[in-house]
Amino acid sequence: MKALREEIKNQSFQRVYLLHGEEHYLRNYYRDLLCNAVVPAEDTMNRTVYEENRFTEGEAVDQAETVPFFAERRLLVFMRTGLFKKPSELLADYLKEIPDYAVLVFVEDEIDKRSKLYKAVQKNGRVIEFGIQDEKALSTWILKMITAAGLKITSADMHYFISRVGTDMYTLRLEADKLVQYLAGREIVTREDIEAVTTDRTENRIFDMIAAVTAGNRSLALRLYNDLIEQKETPVGILALMERQYHQLLLMREMLDEGVSSQTFAGKIGMHPYAVKKNLGIVRAGSAEKFRQAFRLCVQTEEDIKSGRVNDRIGIELAIVQLLK
Repeated sequence: MKALREEIKNQSFQRVYLLHGEEHYLRNYYRDLLCNAVVPAEDTMNRTVYEENRFTEGEAVDQAETVPFFAERRLLVFMRTGLFKKPSELLADYLKEIPDYAVLVFVEDEIDKRSKLYKAVQKNGRVIEFGIQDEKALSTWILKMITAAGLKITSADMHYFISRVGTDMYTLRLEADKLVQYLAGREIVTREDIEAVTTDRTENRIFDMIAAVTAGNRSLALRLYNDLIEQKETPVGILALMERQYHQLLLMREMLDEGVSSQTFAGKIGMHPYAVKKNLGIVRAGSAEKFRQAFRLCVQTEEDIKSGRVNDRIGIELAIVQLLK
């Protein structure tokens, strides 16, 4: 990202860019920064945006070959086209001969690094991956917003804010803005303020419910489940998250049993480092077989619900009771 910022600052652009990765907020932020630097947003004559697969590669090449209209550059933006997951021979070959006035920007959710087009961008331009940010980076980013509003927050409460809201940067930005507006005229952010303003993620409440199940606390586990239902969460949605969390717990427990360091869990199973840290207490309290049985029970409950053998809400209640045994 540093190289991209320098290119934007110096107006010295590559002929082609590929922006991809899971962190959509950062990816889209730099997409807009780059595109507006290449061609101003109001210059619709020299900006062409292609979305998904609603164009041909030949059309894109023809557009890139068109000389800018009273401007220095022509910009082509390709949004979620899927071109990096299928043969794209024409564009891949064209990247070797893009005219000096044209800049092509690809923005993709998923790519295949083995594809010819990916290798062509890598060779002739710049590839930038926007990965999920760690808690340290997120804390620094949020702190800038909070301090700019004249507020102070402790590291413990910042940690609590992120754990409650999650690591998605769009959501974090929205919740931080709500917090700033709520605290207008004050100086200190407290945990009570965070709880009063922010929305607790469903994943957190599912985590608390599974923690209660693991601890054998039947009344708390069922109360948390009923709270989720009252808050308009669907039983099937709750079950899907339970299934996902039990599968992650199983993978973590198996790795612990194999002697794998918990510090490497995040990269191995695609889980955010903070989530790994949060789950370790539950993982250490259970066995691989226990988590395997819980995961299988969730899968079986899902099948029973979908086949109509059991009512969705009752089916999950029964599963929770069975998990407590």
